[in-house]
Amino acid sequence: MDVRRAIFHLAWPVFLENVLHTVTQIVGMIMVGHLGAAAITAVGLSFQPLWLVMGFFMGLGAGTTALVARFTGAGEPAGASRVAHQSLLLGAALAVVFVAGTIPFARPIIAFMGAEPDVVELGAVYLRYLMPGLGLMAVFTVLTAALRGAGDTRTPMWINTGVNFLNVALAWGLIYGHLGLPAMGVAGAGLAATVSRSLGTLVLAVMVLSGRTVIDLGFGGRERNRTFFRVDPGVMTRIVRIGVPAALERVVNSLGMLFYARVVATLGTVAFAAHSLALNIESLSYMPGIALSVAATTLVGQNLGAGRPDRAEGSGWECARLALWVMGLMGLVFFLFPAALLRLYTSDAAVITLGVVALRVVACIQLPEALGFVLSGALRGAGDTRSVLHITAFGVWVVRLGASLLLVSVLRMGLLGAWLAMALDWLVRAAYLIARFRRGRWKEVSV
Repeated sequence: MDVRRAIFHLAWPVFLENVLHTVTQIVGMIMVGHLGAAAITAVGLSFQPLWLVMGFFMGLGAGTTALVARFTGAGEPAGASRVAHQSLLLGAALAVVFVAGTIPFARPIIAFMGAEPDVVELGAVYLRYLMPGLGLMAVFTVLTAALRGAGDTRTPMWINTGVNFLNVALAWGLIYGHLGLPAMGVAGAGLAATVSRSLGTLVLAVMVLSGRTVIDLGFGGRERNRTFFRVDPGVMTRIVRIGVPAALERVVNSLGMLFYARVVATLGTVAFAAHSLALNIESLSYMPGIALSVAATTLVGQNLGAGRPDRAEGSGWECARLALWVMGLMGLVFFLFPAALLRLYTSDAAVITLGVVALRVVACIQLPEALGFVLSGALRGAGDTRSVLHITAFGVWVVRLGASLLLVSVLRMGLLGAWLAMALDWLVRAAYLIARFRRGRWKEVSV
């Protein structure tokens, strides 16, 4: 199959899936936005600590994709299924710990983020309703990663389509009290997400366990059901060896973003509301970036498994070139129409004024972000998760946090200083990733 055709085959379902997911987030934030700046800030602050933990599952998924892709490229579907099975066991166990350990500490978590008292109460309520669904979403993430590694990006897309439509309908009903449902405000937004994500995870789990997908765990018979919880030490070790650095990368990134959000929160509720809305709008450009990153991960892994390192490298660069074009165009939209985009969320003039500044900064860094997304994905597909961990840690903890403390806390540049620090982080990361991918040492990584 031609490289561009292979990229398109893998990327378009992920792109559409992310379009729907992002639109759902945007619509949800618009609904919450009509509840006031405190509600916007409560939801925005809640996402920061959650990404810290969800980052671990996304990292586990990255390790799963890399290993499944290697087995698939080598023509060993049984090996790919073993990886998926062991990843599911590990992901499910960790998800239980995640939910049980977070719900009792919802209020302290939001308070730790430096929120004002009214925001703390709203954020704690939202978090308690959201957490069960996020636990199941963690399991969904692992299963989706296995399917993508095997080249199936369509099944997760179709299931997520249903999840997102259900989420929007329930959020509209539960936030405002429509469809005969109680008006629950921000709590309704959290409950809508939990119900829809739980159903989506259940559907995907049934499909994978019953052998209706390209990953066949083969547990349909009564005899085999008895071995479902059996751990395979060899396979689990390989998942951990590749997945832990990838998980740590996401955790390091999320933890750094959490402290970065705390720096922004010191600027007050209005500034953080503008920050949250700008991030939400910027996520539109993540859709093609993530889609092409997934394509790079899968194609690099599969081609290395098939003994074609030259084709693996070519696939990575081709995904990067496509991302530069698409995200560059998105940056142009952000720069030219920032106020119009922000008015979709709020009519607060102060929030819009600050948000325009943030969006124009992020418009200028779409190209390094594109390279950061795709080349990180390509290296993960090769199993070179340690280098991505080191580059991410330096970018977030040294560059972004250091620059934000200087520009915001010392030079008093406000929200502009915070977003300039973000821009510098992406520039540094992109430079390191280009150098790493060009050297080609990732072709020799053993998984």
